[in-house]
Amino acid sequence: MRRIWAEQALLPEGWAENVAVEISADGRIATVMTGADPGGQRLTTLLPAPANLHSHAFQRAMAGMTERRGVQSGDSFWTWRQLMFRFLDQVTPDHVEAIAAFVQMEMLEAGYATNVEFHYLHHQPGGAAYANIAEMSERIAAAAGQSGIGLTLLPVQYQFGGCDGRPLGPGQVRFGTTPDTYTKLLDHAGRALHALPADTALGVAPHSLRAVAPGTLADIAGLTEGPVHMHLAEQIAEVAEVQAHLGTRPVEWLIGNVAVDPRWCLIHCTQMRPHETEALAKTGAVAGLCPITEASLGDGIFDGVRWQAAGGAFGIGSDSNIRISLSEELRSLEYSQRLRDQSRATLATPKRSTGRVLFDAVTQGGAQAAGRASGAIQPGLWADLMALDGTAVDLDGRRGDDTLDTYIFAGDDRMVTDVWAAGRHLVQSGRHIGHDRITAAYRAAMIDLRGRI
Repeated sequence: MRRIWAEQALLPEGWAENVAVEISADGRIATVMTGADPGGQRLTTLLPAPANLHSHAFQRAMAGMTERRGVQSGDSFWTWRQLMFRFLDQVTPDHVEAIAAFVQMEMLEAGYATNVEFHYLHHQPGGAAYANIAEMSERIAAAAGQSGIGLTLLPVQYQFGGCDGRPLGPGQVRFGTTPDTYTKLLDHAGRALHALPADTALGVAPHSLRAVAPGTLADIAGLTEGPVHMHLAEQIAEVAEVQAHLGTRPVEWLIGNVAVDPRWCLIHCTQMRPHETEALAKTGAVAGLCPITEASLGDGIFDGVRWQAAGGAFGIGSDSNIRISLSEELRSLEYSQRLRDQSRATLATPKRSTGRVLFDAVTQGGAQAAGRASGAIQPGLWADLMALDGTAVDLDGRRGDDTLDTYIFAGDDRMVTDVWAAGRHLVQSGRHIGHDRITAAYRAAMIDLRGRI
């Protein structure tokens, strides 16, 4: 047994003082004791560490490269996507492994314990499969072996270039799968995970209503018992295309035609009408929110206030990975609501502060979306834990919800000192235990990529 002791810890029933947590050899929380005597590793504030529920690891290498305006009168998600497609033509399996390990390391240093990887880069430039159809999935798994992060891998089914069933364009062919090849890829990807720890999970990801045959969604969901993730209602043009071809808006169509339940995580949902928000929340599905990326791409603002009022679950993802910061994602989500509604503390309740509401939601919603037994400091769950720096000047003397509010709205991820993923103590004194090695490999991959572009 390994023992951690904290002056305060956020438990399922609320804040507690003098908390001892024992972690068993299998990485699960064995016991939680309040009012305990100090012993073991001593911390100031101990929190459950959330899952990062939506990531495209390879896009990290594009960070800072897409901020110039093109020749068109207005840049958008769609012009950004064309730049992404051109970048993809140069990315090799070795690049992907180095990039993914670096991304996962940054996630851990930011406080995330789990990477839910929405993985759609499957094939060679030009679209031909690798000799091993799951080559790229194996590279994501190998990266997790280096970083130690908890991994939920979601191989993506991506068949069409649009709702009309048109073939994939040149930039999309590396993603392409038919139902048959997707089943084979999923099987091989599952085998690639066998070498990783027991907390690893496999799910499925039909990319979007634009990229799969809508009638196949139930079949795709039935391929595993793990989570089901899909992009939904992200862009105005996407909503218009779905409505033109399916006769109704994306959320309305999905709820009316598919048995959406708590296994599902719908990503972005920034273009929903009030009745759609309320209806989708009541399905028990998780809203996968990526506020930094959604702001970067001009997607729109998720209606978090209405979603919360309807009892909806949500979690946070870093998506394009241009900026991996748990605290900034949470801050951006709340501030987007304030700007839209010209209000303050929009998600707070009379009993819980804004930071507390946000943190409770993303730990629980993230665990649900990852298909992971985590999300709380509770016996039997994976020991996904994060600690905040009690010596940080802004945290000095703060207790309870004030700690979370200060961390999210006045601090940043430099306040994170330690992170455990299923009991693996991977971040110590604010730094990943393999930081130098993983960073050097990423730097070498980027030098090579810049020489190709």
